[in-house]
Amino acid sequence: MAAELRETQIYLIRHAQSRPNVEPIIGGMKGDTGLTDVGRLQAARLGERLQGGDIAPDFLYSSTLPRAKETVEYVGSALGLPVEFDDDLQELRPGECDGMTWDDYVARYGRYDFRNPYRPMSPGGEAWADFLVRVGRTLTRMRIEHEGKTIVAVTHGGFIDGAVYQFMGVGNTYGIGFRTLNASITHWQYGPGDYGRPPRWVLASYNDAAHIGDLLTPPEPAVPLPTEDDKG
Repeated sequence: MAAELRETQIYLIRHAQSRPNVEPIIGGMKGDTGLTDVGRLQAARLGERLQGGDIAPDFLYSSTLPRAKETVEYVGSALGLPVEFDDDLQELRPGECDGMTWDDYVARYGRYDFRNPYRPMSPGGEAWADFLVRVGRTLTRMRIEHEGKTIVAVTHGGFIDGAVYQFMGVGNTYGIGFRTLNASITHWQYGPGDYGRPPRWVLASYNDAAHIGDLLTPPEPAVPLPTEDDKG
């Protein structure tokens, strides 16, 4: 007889405000120079929120991009957990245009066609459709490896958006959009379905940024990556 499925909790935290949010630089691993001063204040508030104990994770993960690594320092300190860094939690990978200004990008490659989910931003980059597969694969791997546990992962706006696209079946187009805020918390649950339904993902909460308060910043006019047309 198969063992009963245990509910798994995954909290996805978007990094605090970063330099790619406010500068016209394509912010992959090369172009990402970490958090702004406002971002550090936001990350500190996030840490204070997590010290309250309303989230009690068993595991802490983080993207390996600098803006996420800097944010998770505050998160790890608040939770008292070691961090496991995971490349699969990165934002969409831009390829060889990483670190370029948007004007230089347009001069070299032309304006990006956001309607084509199969075209990477530049050679060596990741197409939107492939990125969505990575998001779904990563979260599925985590919930299988840590069934019945609570996971916190510091990641990116595009990754959090991608989870909604994947698990709510809204496809890989740009027909809908999101405003995932810096230092916000999004909570997913996976477990047995009620009323006889099969196991499923449930979006318990999205974009919880109550802890930011007066540091809540509007979307910045950042470099328009496919996942970051108004965020980084």
